[in-house]
Amino acid sequence: MFPAGRYSSKAHRCIRALKTVQTEYAAPQLYTSLHRRTCSSVSTPRITTHYTIHPREKDSRWEGVEMERFADEADVVIVGGGPAGLSAAIRLKQLANEHEKELRVCLVEKASQIGAHTLSGACLEPSALDELFPDWKERGAPLNTPVTEDVFSILTEKHRIPVPILPGLPMVNHGNYIVRLGNFVRWLGEQAEELGVEIYPGYAAAEVLFHEDGSVKGIATNDVGIAKDGSPKDVFERGMELHAKVTVFGEGCHGHLAKQLYKHFNLRENCEPQTYAIGLKEVWTIDEKKWRPGRVEHSVGWPLNRHTYGGSFLYHLNEGEPLVALGFVVGLDYTNPYLSPFREFQRWKHHPSVAPTLEGGNRIAYGARALNEGGVQSIPKLTFPGGLLIGCSPGFMNVPKIKGTHTAMKSGMLAAETIFPKVTAEDLESETIGIHVPEYSDVLKSSWVWKELHAVRNIRPSFHNYFGLYGGMVYTGIFYWIFRGKEPWTLKHCGLDAHQLKPAKECTPIEYPKPDGKISFDLLSSVALSGTNHEGDQPPHLTLRDDSVPVNRNLAVFDGPEQRFCPAGVYEYVPVETGDGMRLQINAQNCVHCKTCDIKDPSQNINWVVPEGGGGPAYNGM
Repeated sequence: MFPAGRYSSKAHRCIRALKTVQTEYAAPQLYTSLHRRTCSSVSTPRITTHYTIHPREKDSRWEGVEMERFADEADVVIVGGGPAGLSAAIRLKQLANEHEKELRVCLVEKASQIGAHTLSGACLEPSALDELFPDWKERGAPLNTPVTEDVFSILTEKHRIPVPILPGLPMVNHGNYIVRLGNFVRWLGEQAEELGVEIYPGYAAAEVLFHEDGSVKGIATNDVGIAKDGSPKDVFERGMELHAKVTVFGEGCHGHLAKQLYKHFNLRENCEPQTYAIGLKEVWTIDEKKWRPGRVEHSVGWPLNRHTYGGSFLYHLNEGEPLVALGFVVGLDYTNPYLSPFREFQRWKHHPSVAPTLEGGNRIAYGARALNEGGVQSIPKLTFPGGLLIGCSPGFMNVPKIKGTHTAMKSGMLAAETIFPKVTAEDLESETIGIHVPEYSDVLKSSWVWKELHAVRNIRPSFHNYFGLYGGMVYTGIFYWIFRGKEPWTLKHCGLDAHQLKPAKECTPIEYPKPDGKISFDLLSSVALSGTNHEGDQPPHLTLRDDSVPVNRNLAVFDGPEQRFCPAGVYEYVPVETGDGMRLQINAQNCVHCKTCDIKDPSQNINWVVPEGGGGPAYNGM
């Protein structure tokens, strides 16, 4: 809840109503074939009922509904409770305490708990953590598994070809820690609260607010109590407004509000298009005899062809029981619409170098998320009047390292250090009501974050060549290992990932083996392990700009790729109830908030927006 004493009685009633609606969840429910048959028998006039597509002021059902929103003010509002957002909040309060300044920092997070939407490999480089908390070991940070072995391989269908990891190459993991990132983020949240940061999990920031002069004013949380058909329920309540001198956006990869800001301020005018990957992950308990705590394995190659960017990881955790975290990453610039990242992941687990580790084990968790892979040439303008972007929202991932947590944290810390003197200045002269902090970009570009990203900027785009994977590895060996990224050119990406798919008639369908239920599994049983749940009676948050496009273009031209690139079974083409043909069914309750659909949809017709706060996956240390 928002803290007592800061609101009017009407605002308190609004908050209580929000709490009531948010906690009225049914048990987690996935769409099974039986449930689909039940739903498909009900004819609906449209697929999309969300108010962002069908404005409420034009809907007679909303006449007379109270639409006033209550507002509160802070010095800094942070959107997103991941490593970047929490590091920014922590550093702000550290500076406030050091300078004996009063500073109100509020952080909103759409997950029901801090860390519940966090998913990563993860092999953590502790450089930023060392700066933020030099005594992190004494504070009990959950970094329990130092890397002891580092293995890199090229896989063929039947064999593993070891590749030596030469000193200085980005995939060297000496000094890093294998972590369950959700647990680490939860720990960061505890440190932030101890310092006085106000953290509000379960509140999804749905809208950017602007002052009359165009500068950012803050954010509004989403409305709750809207029925699936878009009409108001009896318990409908407007969201809250949070206003700030500076609003920090750290939503993670392909943030919903960041997309709005890119357009409003034209932030992507002078950068390359962002390119992405989807990462899928599982956690297993395995036979203790096969457990090698601290071992890190990465591979490229099979089952992907040389022109599809991707690879795998297999990490042995030391968490008091024999656990391994394994995953598969596929670049979303792939061209074959028949490719299914989820089924490639399941197929990879049967490789002779992987399956023996898993045999006799038990899969206990599953999840997926998108990753920024564009590198330094795809980073947008980071500041604008009233706000700035941090972390994976603009994209600070070091792709060849397969790491972005340390750079995300550092970006949040640098943002805090440039924001603090401005929001606490007594005689600050600002040209806009929302304070502009352009110094953040300058400081970031002179930091080790920019130096690190600049050195590896050409590795990811170097894979776009006739030899694909192998050409990229040769380029990396020559220009990174020898010249350390000092070549005087910067390679470009191929454009938007959504535009890379070829028509289905130009591609060969991929025949995937059936899951065996021991090593490989079906999609719905996997999603069940994510703990995903949404209030069922709300408009689908996977919105379509035009409900006719999926069938008329995506299905007709690309054979419905959304039913394959989604890692949660959200999209299905099912027969229409009357007559011939197919229609798109959106099983929004299954959504794990990975954003892949918004990125890869070849028609760019899908717009992912936030559902009611608290909905989504419930990852436990992913």
